[in-house]
Amino acid sequence: METSAIQSIKLAIVGFSGLSKDALHIYVGLTVFLIIAVVHRRRLKSLWPLGAVVLVAAVGELLDMRDDFRSLGHWRWRASLHDVVNTVFWPLVWWLLARTRLL
Repeated sequence: METSAIQSIKLAIVGFSGLSKDALHIYVGLTVFLIIAVVHRRRLKSLWPLGAVVLVAAVGELLDMRDDFRSLGHWRWRASLHDVVNTVFWPLVWWLLARTRLL
């Protein structure tokens, strides 16, 4: 079983940062959310930043799914769901708070 380039990069980031994969998903989600809001001058209640987070999470999990099929012969969909929830949860909370004017 050979590790893909994407998985090697992710493992290098985990090793360099000292953070768990779960923590990195949370940081990636929040970072994408805030960067898209700032760069595109959108308010946090705009769908653009949240949509960008969902897109990044989906693309990441599609790459993981491809690697799962290549190396394991099946998709670990529960792990993918877990990763998507970790990536999207806090940006979604911030978006909801901004929509209700609590943030």
